[in-house]
Amino acid sequence: MQAPVIYVNGLTSIVRERLLPVPGTVLARLNQKVSPLDVIAQTSWAREHLLLDVTRLMRVTSNVADRLITCNVGDRIAVGAVIASGKGLFSRRVRAPRDGRVVAVGGGKVLMEVGVTKMELRAGIPGTVVQVLPNRGVVIQTAGALIQGVWGNGRIASGTLVNLAEKPDGILTVGRLDVSLRGSIILAGIVNDVEILQAAAGLPVRGLILSSILPSLIQKAMEMRYPILVTDGFGSLPMNSAAYKLLSTNARRDVTVNAEIHDRYSGARPEVIIPLPISGIPLIPREVETFAPGLQVRMRLSPALGMIGSIVALKPGLTRLPSGLQAPAAEVKLENGETVIVPLINLEFMG
Repeated sequence: MQAPVIYVNGLTSIVRERLLPVPGTVLARLNQKVSPLDVIAQTSWAREHLLLDVTRLMRVTSNVADRLITCNVGDRIAVGAVIASGKGLFSRRVRAPRDGRVVAVGGGKVLMEVGVTKMELRAGIPGTVVQVLPNRGVVIQTAGALIQGVWGNGRIASGTLVNLAEKPDGILTVGRLDVSLRGSIILAGIVNDVEILQAAAGLPVRGLILSSILPSLIQKAMEMRYPILVTDGFGSLPMNSAAYKLLSTNARRDVTVNAEIHDRYSGARPEVIIPLPISGIPLIPREVETFAPGLQVRMRLSPALGMIGSIVALKPGLTRLPSGLQAPAAEVKLENGETVIVPLINLEFMG
């Protein structure tokens, strides 16, 4: 059985595909060095569509309306421009109500896309462009430490990492945030007060790396303009020992926080990347792993949520659990020395 993978790795090769949601223009070049905030591609798309019923507006049949329409698919139309005109001095005309682009004409109707939004795709990580995907994006490779989390608010930023978490289960308070932290990425523990998010925005900080956050604060966290990454979950959970050790020992280094939304289908996760000086290119970590004795795993559910352990043995067949259900399971020795029987579905491999 294959194990879900979450990476907490002190040195690895990191390869990321950065794609536009719709086709556009790729600005980055092959072998170009990029920083996380560099714009590597751009595109635009319409937020809205307007359907103009020329048949109704001009009080003619659809066949007649088609002959009176003066625009074609692909035309960019300015507000007030004539898109259909009748014959004669006092004939009716149909004008574009907004700036837009014609995407369909037929059946006596004109469909326009309006409210065009421009989008810039940023690199998200520091590294080298190793592949250009025409009209869609690039593939970027770098090397360093990689710490993945379970939740992010969709923002990206880079800065110097400052550790305010003396221990994995520490609680961040407003009093710890002062002007000396302006422009920093803050490693903290638990956030349980909306005032902390607002105080961090007021400095402003460049990002927050948290062990956990109260569910009631998620909506406010989504509104913040700086990245917020959660390593372990919602509520009052301590940071897992592997992530805490790796992050705290790299304090004062420049880091990138890409707090992208966790996508189970694409495998994308919010992550912290710490570029490190290296003499060679480390191996790329495996994207899949099979449960086996000796594998390092993390608990995905209570009562040992977030704890790290290693698989001692896989149980044969199905194991009857305390709930009465039967499932494939493993014997796992936790970092505190306790040995527990855990269903495989409650484990994830820490790469």
